[in-house]
Amino acid sequence: MLPFSNRIIYLAVFLACTGLLAAAYYFEYALYMDPCPLCIMQRIAVFIVGIAGLLGFLLGHNQVARIATAVIMSLGALLGIGVAARHVWIQSLPADQVPTCGPSLEYMVDTLPWAEVLTVMLRGNGNCADAHWSLFGLSMPQWVLVWFVGFTVVGIYLAVTSKKR
Repeated sequence: MLPFSNRIIYLAVFLACTGLLAAAYYFEYALYMDPCPLCIMQRIAVFIVGIAGLLGFLLGHNQVARIATAVIMSLGALLGIGVAARHVWIQSLPADQVPTCGPSLEYMVDTLPWAEVLTVMLRGNGNCADAHWSLFGLSMPQWVLVWFVGFTVVGIYLAVTSKKR
């Protein structure tokens, strides 16, 4: 057991997700780095994890709510792991094996059914292979993958310890 309550952990997860989304929007609107379809899917997964963290913090007095939010957090993080891992894989491909670039998200939303838009977004395209930014040798999708692994571990910890309290 950690020396502080699970509600503080939920709050820390929410604040971390808020910071990740703020950074993503900073890169998009201040540095003009347009997100690819996989980046957008990762943002959605971060949002799910963050909302679960906020709900876990606000509803931390209820055992059922604590367990439910921990499970939602873990599932959102696992979704994020899948999308981020696919993004990292696409970035690791040799240039001749990178999928072709697709139409913009706005165009797809305007012209395609939602199921097809979602399929295209999860598949990724050549836009996803660009690694414009790195920190300590890791690209943005690699960092997001690290965060999602951490959120998964935290979510499992919270689910297990919520049953004991």
